[in-house]
This record gives sequence, C-alpha cells and structure tokens, in this order.
Amino acid sequence: MRAYILRRLLLVVPSFLGITFIVFSVMMLTPGDPARLALGMHGELATEKTRVAAEEMRELYGLNKPKYQQYLIWLKNIVTLNFGKSTTTHQPISEKIAQRLPITLALNVCALTIVYVVAIPIGVFAAVKQNSFADRVITFVLFLLYSMPAIWLGTMAMVYLGGTLGWFPIGGKSSPGHEDMTFVAFILDRLWHMVLPVTVMTYAGFASLSRYMRSSMLEVIRQDYIRTARAKGLRERTVILRHALRNSLIPIVTISIMAIPGLLGGSVIVESIFNINGMGLMFLEAVLKRDYYTVMALSTVGAFLVLLCLILMDVMYAVVDPRISYD
Repeated sequence: MRAYILRRLLLVVPSFLGITFIVFSVMMLTPGDPARLALGMHGELATEKTRVAAEEMRELYGLNKPKYQQYLIWLKNIVTLNFGKSTTTHQPISEKIAQRLPITLALNVCALTIVYVVAIPIGVFAAVKQNSFADRVITFVLFLLYSMPAIWLGTMAMVYLGGTLGWFPIGGKSSPGHEDMTFVAFILDRLWHMVLPVTVMTYAGFASLSRYMRSSMLEVIRQDYIRTARAKGLRERTVILRHALRNSLIPIVTISIMAIPGLLGGSVIVESIFNINGMGLMFLEAVLKRDYYTVMALSTVGAFLVLLCLILMDVMYAVVDPRISYD
C-alpha cells in the first residue's frame, strides 16, 4: 500500500504541471485586458491618463512580460503558496480565500450532511422494497425534484418564501445589526439565513445519491453470502445493516470523496442568487472581471484537490472492501 501511494504521489507532479499549463493557457486566450477592465476603460474612450495607469498596472502585475515568463513566475508563486494579488481589489488572494472559505464550507458541509443522512436510508429502503408502490413513489418524487433547475427553484423560493410570505431572509448570511447580537442569537440568525440556500443545494442530490445507493444495494443483496446469512436464520434487519450495507458503500465512497473539491468551489448558482459572499461568488466575480490570478488560483487549488482525492479514493476502496488490495 505504501509503495502504491508513493507512486501515485509522484504521478501528481506531472499531472499538476499539465493542469497549471492548461489553466494558464485558457486564461491567456480569454478576451479582454484585465488592466483596462479593472480601471473601467472601454474601447477607445479612455483618456491618456487612464492609459498610462493601465500600463503601470500591467507592469505592476507582470502582464507586459512574455507569456512564458508570466507562466514561470506564476508557477513559482503557486508552488510557494503565494497566490499573488487580485487585479481588481488589489487584495492578496490568500486573504480573500481565508475570508470566504468558512462561509462556503459551512453551506456545503450542511448540505452534504443532509443529503447523505436522508438519501442513504431512502436508497436502502427502495432496494429492500424493490418494484413496490413505495419504491415507485419515491423514484417519481426524487426525479421530479432532480428535474427542477437550481436557478429556478432558488428564485421561486426567494420570491415566495422570502418575499411574499416573509418566512426567510431573501439574501445575505446575517441580519443587519448582527454585531450586537448575543452568541446564541447570532448562531440562530445565521442558521435562519442558511435554510433556503442549503435547501436549494440539497434537493437535487437526493435523487442521484439515493439511486446510486439503491443500485449498489440491489447488486449486493443478490450475492451468495447474503442468501447464506438469511439461510442461517438471521433477522432481515441484521442481514441488511450488518452484511449488505457495508459492501454497498463503495460507489458512495467514490461520490463522497469526489465531493471534497466542490467544498472549495461552492455553489456558484446558489451563492449568486442569495448574494452569499462565498467561494462560488468569488469565482464568478473573478471570471466576469477577468481577474486572472484569482481564477487561476482557485482553478489550480481545485484541480490539486481532485488529484489528492483520487488517491484518497483508492485508499478508501481498500478500507471499505477487504477484497481490494494494492500490495
């Protein structure tokens, strides 16, 4: 196992270099000059003063250097965990990430926890009751939810539940004056603001995850050792929970681990609709404003997390399924 993990870690290096080159090349091919956009210059209407300011900004951020030099400098900074400064806010990107990452993590961890707590029991129940009326009703309801676009459902929830009925706030993460609240009141206020965003982030995951769980469970309960366990006289609850459930979790392990990079990126749609200053909204703003260094930093960190998660996924396979060994 150790030799396998070491080989995979060594393969991360060329993969990471290839990813950084692709990310940099794509950003360089996008139209628009970040210096002009940051200064609000459009077309030929810019004055001589703003043109000089744009040239100074290009020199400050190294945008006037040859592309290969820009790539090497940026790669060196990334390796040393120096993400540079934003071309729009002139704030260190690492500080921006530190400010917004806890918000995105809170949203996504809550959403993923709810999805797994609800979807796994639903998938197990649907597999045990295969082709029954309950199984068909569950399938219909879940796929009905899955077919609803997040942008539409989020807008409807904000307009009716937040605006018309006034049950929930329509945006933001805290109420005005939250600085003067007690600790308990602040936590309750934050949870109240998270209800609609978390709901919109979770509803679609119920269908996909529960169907994965149902398919995996159906495959497992048809195995010979499950029939043997039933022939011994074990209770059905013991057969399902103790013998079948663990071996049916391999696809769920894959989905769970590959969801980790999504914790960094967050949900662009949900954070944009509800005006939540998380990583998703930060990425969208950076793309719209051609903030090269912010987009490249977030994309590279996300890609690096994917590479590490692939290794972690292989290790977890061996933990969940004792039949798998990399020795």
